[in-house]
Amino acid sequence: MKTLKQRGFTPTPMNIGVSLRSKLGFTLIELLVVIAIIGILSSVVVASLNSARKKARDARRVDDVKQVQLALELYFDANSGKYPQALSALPAAGFIPSEPTPPSGAGDTAYKYVPLSSCTSYHLGGTLEESTNIALTGDKDQGVLTAATGCPGGGTLGSDFAGTDPVFDVIP
Repeated sequence: MKTLKQRGFTPTPMNIGVSLRSKLGFTLIELLVVIAIIGILSSVVVASLNSARKKARDARRVDDVKQVQLALELYFDANSGKYPQALSALPAAGFIPSEPTPPSGAGDTAYKYVPLSSCTSYHLGGTLEESTNIALTGDKDQGVLTAATGCPGGGTLGSDFAGTDPVFDVIP
């Protein structure tokens, strides 16, 4: 059997009455303090991740709107200066692989699109989750206008939408 000195325990006047067993482990209080600190740190990390996820979804929405805007301009050039009645015409004409859908979070299931002025203009947008997003400083904030009639594909169209923040909106 090893002596206390061989186990790394040197008896001193301060610890003469302390047993070897109390020096080898942590107390319950020490363990609870460490667990509480880990819990606080993990809640901070989770809150940061949620904010980062919102920003990532908003970045995708802004990028999708800009890609659709580019596809609309290509459609306009190829169709005698007219924009389509609906975004679904863009994939059908081969200007975009598929109609983008917004990521979940802001409640929208599709991007807002309304052709205006006999389909020679349009209003396109998507709702962002963060009202402080920097992209909102560069959008149009277009008010409600009268929807166009007589667009390629015919039919009646819905009314325009308000482009006020937190809606990121563009017009040609």
